[in-house]
Amino acid sequence: MATKKKAKKKAKKKVAARKTTRRKTARKKGKLSPRKEKQGLTAAQMVLDVADAKLATLVEEVQAAGGAPIGAYREPLSGRPILMAALPIKAVQPTPFQRDLSPTHVKRLAEKIEESGAFLDPLIVVRGEDGQLWTPNGRHRLAAAKMLGLRQITALVSPDEDLSFRILALNTEKAHNLKDKSLEVIRMARNLAERKARAKEIDYANEFEAPSLLTLGIIYADNKRFAGSAYNPFLRKVDRFSDKTLRASLRQREAWAARLLDIDYQVKDIIEQLKARGFKSPYLRNLVVARINPVRFHRQKKGVSTPPMSMSVALTRMAAAARKFDVSSVRPGDLALVAALSAE
Repeated sequence: MATKKKAKKKAKKKVAARKTTRRKTARKKGKLSPRKEKQGLTAAQMVLDVADAKLATLVEEVQAAGGAPIGAYREPLSGRPILMAALPIKAVQPTPFQRDLSPTHVKRLAEKIEESGAFLDPLIVVRGEDGQLWTPNGRHRLAAAKMLGLRQITALVSPDEDLSFRILALNTEKAHNLKDKSLEVIRMARNLAERKARAKEIDYANEFEAPSLLTLGIIYADNKRFAGSAYNPFLRKVDRFSDKTLRASLRQREAWAARLLDIDYQVKDIIEQLKARGFKSPYLRNLVVARINPVRFHRQKKGVSTPPMSMSVALTRMAAAARKFDVSSVRPGDLALVAALSAE
């Protein structure tokens, strides 16, 4: 008996030790460790005179717009010159491919700025088309400043025109949802396609973040009520950036978007049939789309980027699965599972 008790105690100690080890490992994984190799400029290297020749054109444009240079510096990571300036409100416009303005967010932001008694965050401003001054990430702050009746705002003005296309990933002023992000990406792609006829879609993979955002953006641009989140898991597995020019790739994506909309019309019909059978759930579309997803069981191997099938083939199979969908095969337990997974 004594031997058994000792064995049980040892087993408990081993289990407790394993749990402690797992907790320590989890804490280590979550730790943010700074790089050992340092990069970027020193403080002395960042100092830049407003009269520097690299900023001459930019200073002239700021003054022509009714603003005034305040200071300058070299950006600490890349060393590119940045001009700090005061700019009149009317001289700055948001980039045409940004997300739609949220009046609620603007009002709340204006109230908080007024409560704090200070407009502290400078806008990022770049040269836009026809010599305009664009802000790629300050649309809501700009609108809030207008609500407050400010004459001037502070801005960090960059001579790097392409910065407006790279800054999407840094835009955290108002959290993106799938629709906002998709709309911003497709507007950006269409703007680039007009400005740079030879530009390839894959060259802007970092700016666009995910190819599925381009396809969904085309649909959202015409139908903001589209349930893109139900189709996004499918698109992420088969949609890839193209090495065609942006103009050609966007034409291809418009065809894919039209096919996806046709599938969604079939899905809506299936949902109505399920409702007629007594099913009531906000996850009906997720269930149906998951059932007709031809790659739902595919697990991408680490390091492999090739899709399990082409987008065209995947859409063909998805449409065929929608036509053959058997509503009598759906059980209440299926909905509960989809609801749980969607919430997760």
